[in-house]
Amino acid sequence: MEERAGHIDRLMNRTLPEDFPDPVERGDAGDVLAVLALSESIRRDLAARRGGDIREAILLGATWTEIAAAIDATPDEARAVLRDWTERQHQLHQREVERGQPLGSDADRHASVLALIELADDEPKQPEHEHPRR
Repeated sequence: MEERAGHIDRLMNRTLPEDFPDPVERGDAGDVLAVLALSESIRRDLAARRGGDIREAILLGATWTEIAAAIDATPDEARAVLRDWTERQHQLHQREVERGQPLGSDADRHASVLALIELADDEPKQPEHEHPRR
């Protein structure tokens, strides 16, 4: 984000008058291309996290209606994001187990996330009882 902001600052400097009293670095095509590339990278990172964030929201008691409002979608669209995310996590797990590096969601976690998708629009997940630490 900092790198992107630097490029944007230089591009904004292009709007300053030519006789601006302080020295400024004005942006060019390279700055615009960098902003586009960095924005795309950020977008992909956020999209990759979206399903996990939705899962976390449900686990912490948010409803599908609340999540849908937060991401400007319908509850069914929000469910589709979580479903896609958990399927990708489960596929990752299956591939990585074959390599001896279990990442992603195993069958139990996959099933537990799919169960979250079945909650009604305004039904919060019931909190699980935390076990005291010993």
